[in-house]
Amino acid sequence: MRARIRNIKEDDAERYLNLCLRLDRETEFMLLAPGERRTTPEEQRQKLASLLASEVSMIFVAEAEGKLVGYLGAFGSDLKRNGHSVYLVVGILQAYSGQGIGTALFGELESWARKRGLHRLELTVMAHNEAAIALYKKAGFEIEGVKRDSIRLDDRYVDELYMSKLLPA
Repeated sequence: MRARIRNIKEDDAERYLNLCLRLDRETEFMLLAPGERRTTPEEQRQKLASLLASEVSMIFVAEAEGKLVGYLGAFGSDLKRNGHSVYLVVGILQAYSGQGIGTALFGELESWARKRGLHRLELTVMAHNEAAIALYKKAGFEIEGVKRDSIRLDDRYVDELYMSKLLPA
């Protein structure tokens, strides 16, 4: 099955929120635990409107069978000193992993980033998330360091890896 990759639209607010809520329940690898996300559909629509008005941030969504099944968010800054960089957040429903969606999302991101003259793509990933680390390495990301005991999962602490990809200037 092929997913269509595109920029998010304001009209996607409720479907995007539902995707995020499902990811919160489905995997421990997202930052928010089940029940922590309290955004309303209207608040989500406002956040998307603000994001879409920015030249330095975008959310790319993967759509299959009429529903959103994954996303890659790129969040940048208008500041001079770090305006060359975007922080990434990725989520793909488990039923759709391993189908090339992540690779396609990163391809779309990189094209968007190059058009904007961005230089640094960065993210953090839980150190035990082997599938995500493999995807990021496949996309050209390298491990820069370890953020020790960065996340608390139930009764244990988990390290995160800092990863980045530098685009040619």
